Amino acid sequence: MNKDESNQKNEGSRNKSSSESSKKTASSTEKIIEDIKDVAKKGFENVKEAIDEIEIDTDEFKKDVKKGAKKIKEKAKEFAKELDQNTKEFQEDAMSAGRDFKKGAKDAYDDLTEHNESKRILIGILAIILGPLGIHKFVLGYVKEGLIMLLVTVVSFGFGVWLTGLIGLIEGIIYLTKTDDEFYITYQLNKRSWF
Repeated sequence: MNKDESNQKNEGSRNKSSSESSKKTASSTEKIIEDIKDVAKKGFENVKEAIDEIEIDTDEFKKDVKKGAKKIKEKAKEFAKELDQNTKEFQEDAMSAGRDFKKGAKDAYDDLTEHNESKRILIGILAIILGPLGIHKFVLGYVKEGLIMLLVTVVSFGFGVWLTGLIGLIEGIIYLTKTDDEFYITYQLNKRSWF
């Protein structure tokens, strides 16, 4: 046998085995696909059986969900109504308290301005207690002097408290030792701002 015949024979046998191998692969692939289809079909049937065993009635389930949602909606409406009522009551209480406070503040102011003695005593006590802040100056209407005392206290980081406190103490004692008429003439009428 010559070499060419031997090569042709080998090629023929290779083609034959290659063709057989392709057929086997195609047959295996088809078998795998069929197996997958069978498994999916059985899985679907199992799920369907499980649902039937549980006996879920989707229409009844939907009705129950709607009933629950309706109850929640009703409760939310009741809560909103109650909250609205409570808010109105709170607003009325706040308005009433504001009116009472305004009336009380006006009465207190009227009492202080009508009676010079009360204002003198008030300013004297404020000067002694809160002298470093200059509150007594503000009450008398001396805004510039009150700001000076307040700024000295604040800007000096508390070191000026001794000076403004001493001034407040002295002024408080002077205010309290004057008669009502002297206090009125000196500090309210003539506007004497220091001592």
